[in-house]
Amino acid sequence: MVGKINGKRANQSISHLNNPDGSKCTEKQDIVQLLAYEFEKNSSSNHYSPTFKIYKTAAEKQRLNFSSNNTDDYNIPFSLNELKVSLNKCHDTATGPDEIHYQFLKHLPEVSLIVLLGIFNNIWRTGKFPESWCEATIIPIPKPGKDAFNPTNYRPISLTSCLCKTMERMINARLVWFLERNGLITKYQSGFRHNRSTTDQLIRLESFIRNGIVRDHHVVSVFFDLEKAYDTTWKYGILKDLYNFGLRGRLPIFIKNFLSDRVFKVRLGTSISELHTQEMGVPQGSILSVTLFLIKINSIVNVVNPRFDRSLFVDDFSISCSSQHMPFIETILQNCINRIEKWADENGFRFSKTKTVCVHFCNKRSLHLDPQIKINDATIPVVQQAKFLGLILDNKLNFKAHIDYVRKNCHKALTLLKVVSKMDWGADRVVLLRLYRSLVRSKLDYGCAV
Repeated sequence: MVGKINGKRANQSISHLNNPDGSKCTEKQDIVQLLAYEFEKNSSSNHYSPTFKIYKTAAEKQRLNFSSNNTDDYNIPFSLNELKVSLNKCHDTATGPDEIHYQFLKHLPEVSLIVLLGIFNNIWRTGKFPESWCEATIIPIPKPGKDAFNPTNYRPISLTSCLCKTMERMINARLVWFLERNGLITKYQSGFRHNRSTTDQLIRLESFIRNGIVRDHHVVSVFFDLEKAYDTTWKYGILKDLYNFGLRGRLPIFIKNFLSDRVFKVRLGTSISELHTQEMGVPQGSILSVTLFLIKINSIVNVVNPRFDRSLFVDDFSISCSSQHMPFIETILQNCINRIEKWADENGFRFSKTKTVCVHFCNKRSLHLDPQIKINDATIPVVQQAKFLGLILDNKLNFKAHIDYVRKNCHKALTLLKVVSKMDWGADRVVLLRLYRSLVRSKLDYGCAV
């Protein structure tokens, strides 16, 4: 069901919200409007730094001409097989504003599929993007552990057209094929790529740290946190990267139309807000969005010194340096971070001053100082442990903190198993094993290679 969490509709718990002036907002229509304004602010260009705003204004004066009659493989009309593959990969999700469900599309007869394919190919050929595909319905979900009466503590779950997502999946397959075939995505990126996972990055990082400790080195790792990464991704910057990759014709034109004029409305029960504009960012919940974000963040590894270890999984980014001399580490790390800041000022990203942290891995018993490194004129806090891709890395690399964390989570899951394992009425052995594998064993297995 739409917007359900733990068996209850998530939006039923919103009895009121607090206005910015401190007053209470109790009317449903006023609540959806307040949430819509907050979500609109998330994608506002006001989040950009003054330096990037100047760079953005100058860069967008250059017009990108994607017009071309080239007959490359990524521009040819879609086949019926591509449409069937796209529908087979669809998972049942809530419908968008057009209320066309995936199950309806999956059960279309062959004749109707051919008609649908003709519609998609007409959109592909003419470049005329349906306006309804640019609209999204947002269901607000409260963030766990946050004040539910604060409108900023809600996560937007975006519902878009299933028809659009079906065509997006076909286009995304061609775009990914083009990027992988030409080696355009950095080898350090493991997010949403075939035969790659978080384990690849965790093993690389752990091996680098372990080798440094074995050689009696200081190892310093900086774990970056991007503020509102998806919400404020520079749309023109994505198109510019596509242009620099050499893409021309129908595929980049579709993406350009896909990113343009995005609007949304917030739904809370039967109350619906007015239409609001998504100024920046990639559309949440869309098939193409992840690939487009990977394209935009792709160049961050190019500004990192080759002697550094780099780990990138979508927007989770870290760099590590190893040496016997801490002043040397401080110097080259600071120079590297300065280049990363410059990259951010030219690509529209901002790093959080409080959530970006560094860990000093070392087994030396003698007295030694922690590194002093700055980002955005603020000192990066040195912490005893940091969570990266679901694994807690402590400064001694003994994983005691992570084991305690996993143990607590597994105990919570085992409590559920105890509830449903009664002899008289409980679940049978097959169901209990499935619950154990999904709720307990999966937590124990994750990161075990490290």
